[in-house]
Amino acid sequence: MAIEIERKFLVVGDGWKAAPCVRAIAQGYLATIPASVRIRIQDGAATLTIKGEADGLVRDEFEYAVPLADAEAMLRLCPEPPIVKKRHEIVHAGKLWQVDAFEGALAGLVIAEIELESAEEVVTLPDWVGREVTYDRRYRNSALIRSGLDGLPTQDPGLKRCNG
Repeated sequence: MAIEIERKFLVVGDGWKAAPCVRAIAQGYLATIPASVRIRIQDGAATLTIKGEADGLVRDEFEYAVPLADAEAMLRLCPEPPIVKKRHEIVHAGKLWQVDAFEGALAGLVIAEIELESAEEVVTLPDWVGREVTYDRRYRNSALIRSGLDGLPTQDPGLKRCNG
């Protein structure tokens, strides 16, 4: 069984902006409860991903390549418009960080993610990383697609609005 071990943080500084955008991503959700079923197009390729709903850092994740034409058709089946974001990849303290600068209805939201080998792994945080939102389900893409930024606290000091 495949698993994902990931921590998520709001981005509060500009240090990440030095990294070039490595890809544009469009992703839609065919289902979000009880598991999320996501179709993603990036770099001219497409994947179908199913993620479990376990709390915390660890959850089941299954990902499969699908033909691009099929992915485009599946995106049209999604009940909500796709999430569009620019992904920046930054290596800090020997670990790969993925920083997503959201566009469209989620413009201004910037989230950093790091995948881990184990839930106990110690991580050195970059100075541009703010409040951890790993355990806050509202910051999952599958929740953001439904509620947008309106579902988030408006006075959250960790939420930096920028144009990525």
